[in-house]
Amino acid sequence: MSGENGTERRSGRQLLEWASQSLRDRQGRELAASVQWWDLLGYPDPWPVAVLGRGEPLLLLHGFDSSLLEFRRLAPLLAGRAQLFIPDLFGFGFGPRRLDAAYSPAGVLDHLAALLEVIASRNDRPVGVVGASMGGSVAMELARRFPGRINRLLLLSPAGLTGQPMPLPPLLDRLGVWFLGLAAVRRGLCRQAFADPATDVGPAEEEIASLHLRVPLWGASLARFARSGGFAGCGSPLPSQPITVLWGENDRILRASQKKAAVALLGDRLNLLPNCGHLPHLDQVERVAAAW
Repeated sequence: MSGENGTERRSGRQLLEWASQSLRDRQGRELAASVQWWDLLGYPDPWPVAVLGRGEPLLLLHGFDSSLLEFRRLAPLLAGRAQLFIPDLFGFGFGPRRLDAAYSPAGVLDHLAALLEVIASRNDRPVGVVGASMGGSVAMELARRFPGRINRLLLLSPAGLTGQPMPLPPLLDRLGVWFLGLAAVRRGLCRQAFADPATDVGPAEEEIASLHLRVPLWGASLARFARSGGFAGCGSPLPSQPITVLWGENDRILRASQKKAAVALLGDRLNLLPNCGHLPHLDQVERVAAAW
């Protein structure tokens, strides 16, 4: 069956089951195999959450138009000292979509609030949060909303801490989704995210970067999120919890002006990583694990 951009559509559950057996990347297969499907209060469809490890609860939040598989290299290094909860954000990844759902920053945060209730029922200790790219802004908003439940933050090349929301008008949002769905564009963005794409990017990385596009309504939910304006200006005021920020010196996704504004906002909380692109948890995974 064909859908948006001509790709074969399968449910997120089917795709993750396939991924657990057939992904080229071994760590990706193992993370996909750890996914549970949670019932969340107020949401009709079970939601994918990778759960592994023991210890303090740690919530890992992926970036824009990505999935929980983004943390395939970091999860094994943290699972020995923390209980990891790695969901797909609402409207992203392998989570189910509905045409009438609120795909917006508020929708993402409300969904995470319901997910935090389930985490509390399984592990009632304070929760740490790791947020990558857009997930960094989500982490900041979540920390302000739940100051008593979230105890510290690690942000990885966070996007959306400064600036203003920029809603895309109708037609342009769909055009943007069509563009992001092109195979050549996916390959280019995947390569651009790494510090050394010639060495670090191949079929395994490209496969994971595009697999979630086959979930039904991928394009419709992404377009609706784009119309909302997305996450922006989420850094101020800084939440009260301790914050550590890692930013790749070779980041080619976020602009120099965004890094300059983040430095002004975060001060000595921000640490630059050499030989690192937009994805410290893939480019410099040992340093990220040590920072936590």
